[in-house]
Amino acid sequence: MKQKINCIILDDEPFAVRLLNDYAIKTDLLNIIYAGSDVYEVMKLLGSENIDLIFIDIQMPELTGIEMMKMFNKNHNFIVTTAYAEYALEAFDFHVVDFLLKPITFNRFYQGVQKFIQWQQAFIPEPQMDHLFVRSDRKYYKIAFDEIIYIEGLKDYIRIHTINDKIMVLENMKDILEKLPENRFMRIHRSYIIATDKIKVIEGNRIQMRNQDFVTVGETYRKPFSEWIETSGR
Repeated sequence: MKQKINCIILDDEPFAVRLLNDYAIKTDLLNIIYAGSDVYEVMKLLGSENIDLIFIDIQMPELTGIEMMKMFNKNHNFIVTTAYAEYALEAFDFHVVDFLLKPITFNRFYQGVQKFIQWQQAFIPEPQMDHLFVRSDRKYYKIAFDEIIYIEGLKDYIRIHTINDKIMVLENMKDILEKLPENRFMRIHRSYIIATDKIKVIEGNRIQMRNQDFVTVGETYRKPFSEWIETSGR
């Protein structure tokens, strides 16, 4: 069973609260953390609970829905529920998933919830690849990023130095670099790309890798490499 969406319903009209609460129960998709008109209770909950979605009215006596969204827009998502269509343009300046105009039908409420689910799924990061395939000697080799120590450029070819092997591939340095995760690999010379977690010792512009090989930091790459060292040490 999928985890339910933690939600809050905030409206100063008791009838609207009851209606939306009933709709929320019927969807079987929402976990109602709070349904009522107390804006200060909602403010406390937003500071202490994991809230996915807030159904919020615009015109309320103590704090308007717009004011609430200004305060909590950075970390929360809203579906506006209002009788006033003229607020639509202003509302969409915030993390508004949908704008429900009263009287709200169950079908329209359900559409808003589905829109939030689709919006949420759109921002789920895709699983990161942990390997690449390269062709050498008419074969395809699957090489895990964890196994790569460094890559050496040799004119029209590259040599991939792994923990257990050296593989010669018809490829250029620029294209192979684009296939590697940039947070794990760095080009330090026109002829070298290193796996930064496989560095053993840095001595001046020379780097000893985990397999005991030495590579040199090229002049063009010395400044970004120095900046990387400083950043990594923080």
